[in-house]
Amino acid sequence: MNIDDKFLKNAVNEAIKELEIPGRKVKTSSAKEKVDEAYVVQSKKFDIKTEKLSSKTKAAHQELMDAYVKYLNEVSARLDTADRSIANTTDSAFRQLKMDETYNTNGAFLHGLYFGNIGALNSQITVDSLTYIRLARDFGDFNAWQKDFIACALSARNGWAITCYSTFLKRYINIVVDLHSNNVPFGVIPLIVVDCWEHAYYHDFLNNRKEYVFAMMRELDWEKIEERFENAERVAKVMVS
Repeated sequence: MNIDDKFLKNAVNEAIKELEIPGRKVKTSSAKEKVDEAYVVQSKKFDIKTEKLSSKTKAAHQELMDAYVKYLNEVSARLDTADRSIANTTDSAFRQLKMDETYNTNGAFLHGLYFGNIGALNSQITVDSLTYIRLARDFGDFNAWQKDFIACALSARNGWAITCYSTFLKRYINIVVDLHSNNVPFGVIPLIVVDCWEHAYYHDFLNNRKEYVFAMMRELDWEKIEERFENAERVAKVMVS
């Protein structure tokens, strides 16, 4: 195992370790008070075609996504019986579970969106596509969107660069998310997602995040992204009516 392999393994292990939920003693409520809200999320296996990322990086990243799903399901089960009557702002098991729920939800689903929109070996976008038209409309032109998105990707502190539809602003915007749940505005639908955590690129690009971001953007799956934009447009119409 070379030094880069060790870095990747340690990075993934550390990330998974951060997800581990200590064996908190969550006081359960009585059967009469129980809130039946548990849900179960299933992970998905992705076959990412890109050669810009090594097989080791892709396998380790899939493992990390699976861990987010696992811990999200654990949080869901614990929330089902958590005692809401003793919730407070300073020492609250319920509060911690709700924070863990947001963190792991975003961690799981953002990874799925990221894996689903990269690795298109014949990546191309046409000027008459809905995606191109909307990005050109809301950013001035398509190149302006690219520059803004790249700036977001280089600004994220172990986080994400995301193009979203804002139901409040009624337009498409780029956002910088730190970790999985910092700086996330309300009312947005994620559409184009690039992972900017170091474990996503360090094994293959070292500390050259810009080269990694360019590589991922050259292989964006515009067909998949087009489907997402079409869905966002449907949501936009519902929000207006």
